[in-house]
Amino acid sequence: MYKKIIVTVDMSSFAKAERILQRAAALADQGGEIIVLNVVEDVPNYIVIDLPQDLVTEAIRSAEEKLVGVCRMMKLTAFVDIRTGPPASCILAAAEEHQADLIIVASHVPNISNYFFGATADRVVRHAKCSVLIERR
Repeated sequence: MYKKIIVTVDMSSFAKAERILQRAAALADQGGEIIVLNVVEDVPNYIVIDLPQDLVTEAIRSAEEKLVGVCRMMKLTAFVDIRTGPPASCILAAAEEHQADLIIVASHVPNISNYFFGATADRVVRHAKCSVLIERR
């Protein structure tokens, strides 16, 4: 079905990772590629002063370790891509760079704040140049 699938994993809802990775494995072509993507958001400068210097580095290391571990546990061959920056922009850039034909995004049920600020999944759906699957469960 799909040759290259970007699977976005938010470490704050890591429990959903296995389920969306199973979905990606089921949707991938024989020999298809799965890219597991996590985005570590930049910390604003006015907050950085009060935080440990290696906070972002540690978040990247931890995310990579957990994602490689879950892929290994599932016996899933996947490339792990960790980026820093605004989540929606990073997801869209990764999809373009990897020439993905599907992005899978786990999303929560929208609440009132989404109508004012928008969610990452909303932005990805609006601007992606490939198909997007929103996993809601």
